Amino acid sequence: MENGRCFFLYDVIVIGGGPSGLMAAISASEHGCKVLLVDKGDKLGRKLAISGGGRCNVTNRMDEKELIAHIPGNGRFMHSPFSIFNNEDIIEFFEKLGIKLKEEDRGRMFPVNDKASTVVETLLQKAQDLKVQMWTNTPVKDVLYDEGKAVGIKLSNGKVINSKAVIIAVGGKSVPYTGSTGDGYPWAKNAGHTITDLFPTEVPLTSHEPFIKKKLLQGLSLRDVELSVINPKGKTVIQHEGDMLFTHFGISGPIALRCSQYVVKALKKFAVNQIEMNIDLFPHKSGEMIFQELIKIGKECEKKSIKNCLKGYIPDRLLVFFLEKVEIDGSGTFANVSNEKIRHLAMLIKKFSFTVNGTLSIEKAFVTGGGVSVKEIYPKTMQSKLMSGLYFCGEVLDIHGYTGGYNITVAFSTGYTAGKGAAESVLGSS
Repeated sequence: MENGRCFFLYDVIVIGGGPSGLMAAISASEHGCKVLLVDKGDKLGRKLAISGGGRCNVTNRMDEKELIAHIPGNGRFMHSPFSIFNNEDIIEFFEKLGIKLKEEDRGRMFPVNDKASTVVETLLQKAQDLKVQMWTNTPVKDVLYDEGKAVGIKLSNGKVINSKAVIIAVGGKSVPYTGSTGDGYPWAKNAGHTITDLFPTEVPLTSHEPFIKKKLLQGLSLRDVELSVINPKGKTVIQHEGDMLFTHFGISGPIALRCSQYVVKALKKFAVNQIEMNIDLFPHKSGEMIFQELIKIGKECEKKSIKNCLKGYIPDRLLVFFLEKVEIDGSGTFANVSNEKIRHLAMLIKKFSFTVNGTLSIEKAFVTGGGVSVKEIYPKTMQSKLMSGLYFCGEVLDIHGYTGGYNITVAFSTGYTAGKGAAESVLGSS
């Protein structure tokens, strides 16, 4: 004890008990280090517990090229961490711990029992078995540096804990109730690191369109459609195929979330208030094919109302909305409708354009874009290029993937790599 401050010694201190932090602690311990994991919350693994809708999408079983393509925020940086611990290693890791996994659509991997709690409990048990010290309700005030080296941490209660390496794994600013409140950025800045602009990604989009404000389509979900972001010059920035949902404030669902970062960037780049988006209800049909199908349906049920003829062709609420937009009376018959109006309807089905004006806040996003610049990190060890003994992993870094097992793959891969890198450095120098 010195000046009321307690001194302890650990090889590695990990700050943050999310997916990357837990994996970093396990990895460092497996590689021979005495590890302390501290977290300011009362529970570890809180973000893991809610991931995948409470089922925990632990990774995605795509080949590496596809995997990196689904990590639009500095995905190329992941080549090195994946060479050390990739998605197949994640699968093997969990299955060796007794968690059987199953593959669902688009390569998503879940526990067979669909319980995120099993994943959390198993990771905590593994850390316990490895004798990782885990302290909850332990907020960190500062990471301590001395002569170009990370030397420990100072807790909010004033206690100082020394270590040979520090791994920052505190997440970004998204889903703050799980503990991700941006704590890591000041510590990184104090070490000389650049923090790139933070922005919400994998976040629902907002719109001022009258049909949104009037809640005409609220709660309507669309399956297997294509959603595109169009910049002010009329160029398609990105398009994603899958499912989406109309809400009382705009749009949500997997493909809306995937498009969100491109909307944020386009709004900023072009200094505009809104961005155009298009929905294609039948991505694998041409506009002409849709037109011919409508003509054929019209001929086959001449005496029925248009609304009844087209029932099931597209969702009913959208059909009513579209018929009004093209000024077709749904209670009338096709015999009274010109080919020009039918073609107009086909065009709307193929390309429904509307505008969005932004996103929900970063706190409501699933993922934080931006963070500690990866240009200042060694990708094979996750060590800082600016401060010896300082490591970063997970969402605190300027790396972000789509939901669907990509972000969590980044967390586990960089966490494992950071733990291994820190352990090898500590043991090599001791």
